[in-house]
Formats: sequence, C-alpha cells, structure tokens
Amino acid sequence: MAIRIISSAVAILFAIVILLLSDTIVFNLAVSAISIGILYELFSAVGCKDNKISVATSFLCASLMPVLSLPDLKRYQVLLATICVFSIFLDYIINHKKIKLGTAFFTISAMLLISYSMSCLVRLKYMSDDHGLAYVVLALCGGWLADSGAYFTGTFLGKHKLCPEISPKKTIEGLIGGVLTNGILFVVFSLIYIGMFNKTDTDIAVKGYYFILFILGAVSALVGTAGDLVASLIKRQCKIKDYGHIMPGHGGLLDRFDSVLFVVPFFYAFLTVFDILK
Repeated sequence: MAIRIISSAVAILFAIVILLLSDTIVFNLAVSAISIGILYELFSAVGCKDNKISVATSFLCASLMPVLSLPDLKRYQVLLATICVFSIFLDYIINHKKIKLGTAFFTISAMLLISYSMSCLVRLKYMSDDHGLAYVVLALCGGWLADSGAYFTGTFLGKHKLCPEISPKKTIEGLIGGVLTNGILFVVFSLIYIGMFNKTDTDIAVKGYYFILFILGAVSALVGTAGDLVASLIKRQCKIKDYGHIMPGHGGLLDRFDSVLFVVPFFYAFLTVFDILK
C-alpha cells in the first residue's frame, strides 16, 4: 500500500507540473511521450511489437498527433493519419507471411484510437483561451474520479457483479456510485472554478450550466467504465496482470489511462455541441 501511495503522489506531482506548463510545448511533448508509452505497452501485450515498420509508424503518429493538435496545425492531422494507415498496410503487404490481417487492423485501430484520444487533450487546451486548462482537468477527472467513486461504493455497498468474467471486482452498485459521484464532482469542481475565476481581474463573468455538467460527468463515468472493461478484457485474453510496471503498485501507463482514452474524445465531442462554461 505504501508503494502505491508513493507512486500516486509522484504521478500527481508530475501531472501538476505538466499542467502548469500547458501553455508551452512541454505539454504537447508530454502527451506525445505518454501516447508512445501506451502504444508500446499495448503492442507488447498482444505480441505485435516485432512488426517494426508498423510499430515505428504507430509511434510516429502518436508522437506527432498531439503536436499537430495546435490550432494552426490541425489541418495536417488527417494527412498524417492517412499516411500512417497506408504505411501499415504496406508493411502488411511486404511481410504478409508474418503479419496476419487481424494484427494489421488491430495495429491501425490502436494507433488511431490512442493518437487521437490523447491529442484531444491538446485540442481541449486550445478550445478556449479562458477555460482550456479547466477542460483538460475535467476530462482527466472524468476518467479517474469515477474509478474512485465506483471503488468506494462497490467496497461498502457492492453485491451484484457487473461483468464477473472480465472484471470480477466491479459491481453494479459501484457503477451507479461512480456515475453519481462523477456528476456531482463535475458540478462541485465547476462551482469552485467559476467562483475563483470570477474573483480574478477580468471583465468576463463566467457561469456554468450545471445540469449539463452533471450529465457530462455521469456519462463520462459510463464511457470510462467501458474503456476500463475493454482494457481488462485484453489483459485477460493476453493472460497478463498489468500492462507494465512504470507505476509501482498501479501497473503501466495503459492501466492508468484505459478509461481516459475513451472519456477524453467523448468529452471533446460533447463540448463541440454544448457549452458548459460561458
């Protein structure tokens, strides 16, 4: 437990430093590095990291996509993704005796999902001059806080298993607790943020749409649970306990970002339709 707490403290400190540098290229580079790390863990788990051209192409996409998420560069993302997909199919043609069709499609799917999902953190940062950082924090909380709410609710009230064959510890009561907790915490975070923002030296009076915020938090919890279950299912089918050991007591990067990979793109899509802070 002590190792787990220390590991969490170090990770939180690292995250705070990166967020404080969110107006610099350091933020984009950190997102790129995490994306590459997640891809490496996933490819290692499923046994396709020896497909060097495909893996190198995926790493290239993961490293450049967050950088190309800057407002002036977003138009190049589609070009990058297209070139990378074609490169993986070219590798499939060249090494067709070694690479199976399912492996090629899995590589493409993993590359696009992880690269785009993580790059959405950068898109959120530049989505608003005033609230971009708040969006990033809320998106990350959408993936992580629901886990905590579900854990504590499930521990004390959990009786009915959610998906026992995939994740034996998850319960229906825990899921409900995570959904409600996330919705409430989104509203609480926004109340605190809006109160602090409106006290600063600015002519902008910020208000939040709290019902929409609650819905966003609640649905983010459901989406994050789906991401968690997908990652757990892959681990079970690959017969591994954790994706890595970069965070002692927690596992690998993918073990920590599995729900985030689903929540962040949903969060970004949601904000393109609804204003939550204005």
